[in-house]
Amino acid sequence: MALAMMSRADGVQLAYDHLSGASPTVIFLPGFASDMGGTKALALEAFCAEQGQAMLRLDYSGHGASGGDFNEGTIGIWTVDAAAIIGHAVPAGPVILIGSSMGGWIALLLAKMLGPRVASMLLIAPAPDFTSALIEPNLTPEDRAALARDGALSPPSEYGPPKPITAKLLEDGRRHILLDAPIPITCPIRILHGMADPDVPWRHSLKLLEALQAQDVHVELIKDGDHRLSRDQDLRLLIRTLASLLAEDAG
Repeated sequence: MALAMMSRADGVQLAYDHLSGASPTVIFLPGFASDMGGTKALALEAFCAEQGQAMLRLDYSGHGASGGDFNEGTIGIWTVDAAAIIGHAVPAGPVILIGSSMGGWIALLLAKMLGPRVASMLLIAPAPDFTSALIEPNLTPEDRAALARDGALSPPSEYGPPKPITAKLLEDGRRHILLDAPIPITCPIRILHGMADPDVPWRHSLKLLEALQAQDVHVELIKDGDHRLSRDQDLRLLIRTLASLLAEDAG
């Protein structure tokens, strides 16, 4: 994996990997505390390499190979990080945004910023508004006291060491809520969501479906699928879905 680096305005180094190839450029946006070296990102890169398709993978600040403090990150900061890397590595031309979990939220925010450059989107268990819709309603009085006292919580995680949920993350998340109004994105969108997802309920994708102004939106539910959707059969579905979007774009 030949990583490239770019400097943020404050000197923080942001890591990315840009595979050259045909347009549109496929851009993978990882989830919370995940990175561009995950199973889905690498499977998509292998597919794009086989097809001669351009692809960009990236790490937000505090994630993966990028510099910066994870605890200082927010949805707004990570969206700006992604936009900066895209502007640096893929300054022009159409893109397909693929967002996993939190990356789905960031993909939606980027689509509003990039406008007609976004040819289509593929969202995997997308988690727009997860801070206010999924975390805050479930905070106990003890959690709220800890946030006020320490500025962070470290709930247990099935995916590795606990990653802090900071008061800063929750506060910033309220400034980027999408599901309370029509979302002005009109490109084709495909959504994959496991019905056995313990982290982001599959009905969350139906709320997103209702909010999107786009009409060409398909939601595919995988009855036994978990949050990661990284099993072999999930990866095959992911690649088939991307291939279909690429074919539609070429047509």
